[in-house]
Amino acid sequence: MNELCEFIENYIAGRRQAKLESVDKAGAKSLAAAAKDDIAELASLLLQERRELEQHYQTRAWLTDAARRAGQLNFVTHAAKFTHSDSKSSSMFSTATDGEGYLSTATLAKPEADAVGNSAALDIAKLLQTECDGDSLLSYLQREDYSILAFFAENESELAHWIAGFSCALAPGQLSSHKLAKQIFFPVSDSYHLLGPLFSSSLAQALYQKLVALRFGEEGLAARKALREKRSHPHPVISFPDTAVLNFGGTKPQNISALNSRRRGRMWLLSCAAPQWQNHDRPPYGIKTLFSRGKLDRATWQTRRQLIDLLLSAGDRNTEALRHKRNRYIDQIIDTLFNIASDIQRPEWSGWTQDSDCQLRAHQRLWLDPWRAEKDTQFQRDRENGDWQDAIAEDFALWLNGHLRHAGLLVGKTEQQAWQSQPLFRYRLREMEQALRSYRYA
Repeated sequence: MNELCEFIENYIAGRRQAKLESVDKAGAKSLAAAAKDDIAELASLLLQERRELEQHYQTRAWLTDAARRAGQLNFVTHAAKFTHSDSKSSSMFSTATDGEGYLSTATLAKPEADAVGNSAALDIAKLLQTECDGDSLLSYLQREDYSILAFFAENESELAHWIAGFSCALAPGQLSSHKLAKQIFFPVSDSYHLLGPLFSSSLAQALYQKLVALRFGEEGLAARKALREKRSHPHPVISFPDTAVLNFGGTKPQNISALNSRRRGRMWLLSCAAPQWQNHDRPPYGIKTLFSRGKLDRATWQTRRQLIDLLLSAGDRNTEALRHKRNRYIDQIIDTLFNIASDIQRPEWSGWTQDSDCQLRAHQRLWLDPWRAEKDTQFQRDRENGDWQDAIAEDFALWLNGHLRHAGLLVGKTEQQAWQSQPLFRYRLREMEQALRSYRYA
């Protein structure tokens, strides 16, 4: 409390000093340009103006004036003027907490309030919002603790006047929308669902502060310097490629909101462009099995996570619905596996498994390099034998069991047999061989 009281006194004193310096500078210019006979009268007027200014910026007098002007402000999390600077729509203060897992204002532990209204009153917003020792005058008012104001008030009447005035900044007022709010309401039953939500200045501020800290913070700058000098550094280099800048308010960002003014009207937009697909430019040399840690693990991660969550939650239950859902997840994994395999089985890569860089097991060479059979007679006979297909199914079952066991599930031979005899696996093997024969003899 003592720190906050000291801040309020210093804040008002700082504004008084800035005004006095401006008046003194303007007065000096006027005196220098004035006629000799007018200097005494002008000096008296300037001295009177200075005394009035000093009186106005006495702590209690300034707080009284600030309480009178506080009604020109509103503290919000979602400001309407970000959508359109001429919007007359109500801004909102959201107190919702996260319950859906989406990135929104509700996910912020302590969203920073923004101030909208008359830009000439933003000095009051700074007074109310500035934190000292983790607390602010705004926080005191929100929890109806008026001890800070009571410290400065001369009597109960003055305190009541300040409380009433500053509390006006917390009142939401009459809610209304406006055509420039660009909000779309879709009818749902006997109500409406909002499709065009207001811009969250509090969320934008949290993102802005995070990016500033990572880009221009001491640790980030030191890490980039170490990277340029090819030295190690304990802090990672974090970058945000292809960011864009969105500007609000033009040359007067303060007309949009207080936080927008602090951001100088800028808001960084992170790239949401889809990743560019890059085909294999070479066969998968250097791996001993397609089921090693690599592309298959990455491509099936989400589905495997869903399968593991299902099996963990099922416990000892073994209903038909659970088995159906389990098999659906496994079939999705099988489809992904064969899509990866078919991308490797390219005619232009025929014979790639004969290269010394190829470390694949023999049965996986037969599976992933089928076009080699056109020139290698022994390879063709081995493929026609068909035993390699059982080995591939066993590899798949062992790989899946390994991931399930790593997640804490008790799986063994029974489950392994179930996975390798999965109907879709055998069907996809036959389908792939039929497609290869059709393509070869077309």
